Amino acid sequence: MKRVCVFCGSSLGSRPEYEATARQLGTLLAERHIGLVYGGAHVGLMGAIADAVLAAEGEVIGVIPESLVRKEIAHQGLGDLRVVGSMHERKALMAELGDGFIALPGGCGTFEEFFEIVTWAQLGMHSKPIALLNIAGYYDPLLALLDQSITEKFVKLEHRQLVLDAADPIQLLERMATYVPTIRPKWIDRDET
Repeated sequence: MKRVCVFCGSSLGSRPEYEATARQLGTLLAERHIGLVYGGAHVGLMGAIADAVLAAEGEVIGVIPESLVRKEIAHQGLGDLRVVGSMHERKALMAELGDGFIALPGGCGTFEEFFEIVTWAQLGMHSKPIALLNIAGYYDPLLALLDQSITEKFVKLEHRQLVLDAADPIQLLERMATYVPTIRPKWIDRDET
């Protein structure tokens, strides 16, 4: 992986582990010569990971809609800040630039970005690794929901396996580096019914 696209909160959250682990991941990315692609803001976990990569002299590409630049949340310390017209353009460019995807703790925007990337993989639109950095068990309920969706026959096991997870950034990057996609078509073949 040359670059990882990270989805995460514009807030630091309630636990100090969120920021500390975001910074740890940023430092690891730079040390491993893996660039960061992210939402371009200087606030919250977004700013924390970007600052950590920059401090370790790594590559950072920020992608931010014009409407958020005007609200003064764009990270002014980036050498590569790409301003786009909409959130849709932002997600498309981030997906194009990233060779893998990691979701750190975040809110509805993080969930939406993460699930869109999972859906694209499920539909065979990409075969890049997708992972949840499950800091302090933040994503335990989401992982349980994904497992429940298999039990209830809304998600196939092979599609659930598209989502990697670990609590430790080193383990997560190792899992992503060894990821081998096994994508089957989402839709049921008429001959199978």
